[in-house]
Amino acid sequence: MTKHNHTTYAILGLLTIGCHSGYAIKQMIDQSLNHFWKVSYGQIYPTLKKLVADGLATVQESSQEGTPDKKDYFITAKGKTALLEWLQSPVGDVPVEKNDVLLKVFFSRHQPHDKTIAHLKTYRQKLQERYQTYEAIAEMITSSLHNEEDAPYWLFTLNYGRRMTAAAIDWCSDTVREINDWEE
Repeated sequence: MTKHNHTTYAILGLLTIGCHSGYAIKQMIDQSLNHFWKVSYGQIYPTLKKLVADGLATVQESSQEGTPDKKDYFITAKGKTALLEWLQSPVGDVPVEKNDVLLKVFFSRHQPHDKTIAHLKTYRQKLQERYQTYEAIAEMITSSLHNEEDAPYWLFTLNYGRRMTAAAIDWCSDTVREINDWEE
């Protein structure tokens, strides 16, 4: 059996919720998955082509006047089986986060404390903006998409993001406070 990466399964999953074109897949990724899974246009179309070649999806082309032909992709029974097998496979290692703020803090003894505090305050502000975005998404799901079968699962992943973001905000505040305590 062909080995597939996680992006393959992300796209297979998106095919199950009505995202059938490369454009629709990219829109959904930008609006939801992008908060925890990054996928570029450069990955979407080759992955869709591979899904079709591997029999995990089919493609239906329809001509459009004045624009390129439209391609709609649909998950096959084999694709649903592959997605289910992946969903049920054991969880791998905990992913390692790449975070330039943490990297800067790690080496911050080499700069004045006020510079480190400025980085932390900027980061906290960005985290607070992200948290507000998550709140808005939660409100949109609960008010407009609550009838979707996937809505509870969307909220579970969103809740993870909210909790991680709240913890990071708290960490920023605590770290700034500790650095300020050194100055006294």
